[in-house]
Amino acid sequence: MTQQNDSTTHARGNLSFLDRYFHITERGSTLGREMRGGLATFFAMSYIIVLNPLIIGGAQDSTGNYLGGGEEPNFAMIAAATSLISGVLTILMGVVGKFPMAVSSSLGLSAFITYGIVVLPGMTWADAMGLVVIEGFILLILVLTGFRSAIFNAVPSPLKVAISVGIGLFIALIGMINAGFIQNSGGTGLELGVGGFVFGWPLLIFLVALFALFAMWSANIRGAILYSIIGATVLAITIESLLSVGPRTGDDGEVLNEYGWDLNVPTLDKDWITAPDLSVLGQFNLLGSWESVGMVAATLLIFTLLLANFFDLLGTMVGVSNTGDIKDDDGEIPYSRRIMVADALGTMGGGAGGTSVNSGFIESTVGVGDGARTGLANMVTGVLFLATIVLAPLAELIPTEAASATLILVGFLMMQQITRIDWKDVEIAIPAFMTLVMMPFSYSITNGIGAGFITYVLVKVLRGKFREVHPLMYVTAALFVLYFVSGPIQDALGVS
Repeated sequence: MTQQNDSTTHARGNLSFLDRYFHITERGSTLGREMRGGLATFFAMSYIIVLNPLIIGGAQDSTGNYLGGGEEPNFAMIAAATSLISGVLTILMGVVGKFPMAVSSSLGLSAFITYGIVVLPGMTWADAMGLVVIEGFILLILVLTGFRSAIFNAVPSPLKVAISVGIGLFIALIGMINAGFIQNSGGTGLELGVGGFVFGWPLLIFLVALFALFAMWSANIRGAILYSIIGATVLAITIESLLSVGPRTGDDGEVLNEYGWDLNVPTLDKDWITAPDLSVLGQFNLLGSWESVGMVAATLLIFTLLLANFFDLLGTMVGVSNTGDIKDDDGEIPYSRRIMVADALGTMGGGAGGTSVNSGFIESTVGVGDGARTGLANMVTGVLFLATIVLAPLAELIPTEAASATLILVGFLMMQQITRIDWKDVEIAIPAFMTLVMMPFSYSITNGIGAGFITYVLVKVLRGKFREVHPLMYVTAALFVLYFVSGPIQDALGVS
């Protein structure tokens, strides 16, 4: 027995530094599996390099400027920054959290910032990124002080699900609008295509990308999102080179061809030799939002970011852990606090780097499915992200119509959680319903969360069940009420 223990001790002593640090053998993995898993994760989520710039780079803030401060969108700049920040933060997660969960810009929160924050009167992109930094700092404090349980328990689980589903519906609507599949008809609201009809080459590209993505996803093809974007872009380049479809609008915004490309015209006539532009890094205004929209609105925006980011992380952690059965002897996720610390630092880094909220990616389950069990896989994924910095100009080649299909798939994936809501319990089903329908109907994630929280508190109180409501929910609902009426009140008081 002693000889066996001595042999085991000797074997453990001979383990390489990487093996000991990342617990490769302990978690039943090998160096080869970690390398393969890290590569698979990268290919599963590399679409973010293209998609994140299209979401946050193609929209103007309330002052008319694009991300980075220019009067014209610069997708290559944002793509380079996305690659850099994703690479650094993914490596940080691997080293600190020792967990095979890659980190990059959150699509849902990127959409929220683009369509729900920077459009607020007076708000700039720098102000919005400042909010992200503040939210990440608060998240870090909550993790370090152990308030995670308090935040987690404050919001009823069905409302958390409704928030996710509502964001999914909102993202799907954005994808359809960006592709021109749904348009504003002016007098009657939204309509299908142009004049109620689906016509034109860009819309055809969108539909090809959408149904190809659906088919590949249903067939469990890894990298389906990336393949759909690449395939649709190649088809778009071919069509543009043969038919010269051209842009939909001119530089002055005047419609030139209602059947033209909405944002990027897919041509190869671009400068591919230029060095990466990383000037967006550091463009954040920490307290600018307080001056732009006021303390109450800024506080609610931070809370919304915090809530979504916090629970998205927990869901991703559980998903990755369950996929690879990565648990300690007590059935808990190992180094869970360190994982959340790394994620909070990632949020702050994403805001400071101008690439939106950065958090754990559920696509990491692809790498775990291929064998990854430790943070070493993150080192592979992170290095590959850093290598793509030089490929940032590719972001200007991708037409919006080729990438928008991805937003619809993301919406579908988030919609699947709706079965977790007990629709027979009307006391929670009605607030959940208000949450998920108000987001797309009012074109605002914040409005949806506010409507759900207020409805939940009122239903419980009016039914005499006020003790079932967490105190934090009362505070938040009151803040949302104040938020919804703050504009008219400020106007009445003559406050700008």
